[in-house]
Amino acid sequence: MATRRKAAAKSTRKQKKTPVRKAARKTVRKTKTTSKSSPGPAPRKRATSTIRPTSIRPPTQAGAALPIRPARAASREQRIGVVTHYYSHLSVVAMQLEPGATLRVGDVIHIHGHSTDFTQRVESLEVNHASVAEVGASDDFGLKVIDHAREHDAVFKV
Repeated sequence: MATRRKAAAKSTRKQKKTPVRKAARKTVRKTKTTSKSSPGPAPRKRATSTIRPTSIRPPTQAGAALPIRPARAASREQRIGVVTHYYSHLSVVAMQLEPGATLRVGDVIHIHGHSTDFTQRVESLEVNHASVAEVGASDDFGLKVIDHAREHDAVFKV
């Protein structure tokens, strides 16, 4: 018995869209006018070499550099460490203390960096998620801060 074949479907071909043609523009060239009474600004003259007055400065020594910032009061603050990491979701800094430095709860510290400058009292110190009252140079610890701090910011004890 013969099998029946499906009838071929009619092919519906989509018509291609005709591209839009841009209207031809006529280009008009401007000609230079050589009349002497032109309303535009007059052409600039070339500057001749002139001597400009300069301020007289005293001679400086070759090795002496001008200070960029005023000197800090060293007697009031002493550098105790550097911020190694800042955890923004906790507002906590990880710090590395300099050898011989200690930090206690209740001390007043000043954190200073390129875009950071704030002073605060130490409220919380933690070593391995356990609160402690004092940390030394060999401890890896976290310190709760009141403002954003950045890596490499200097920490001073006031």
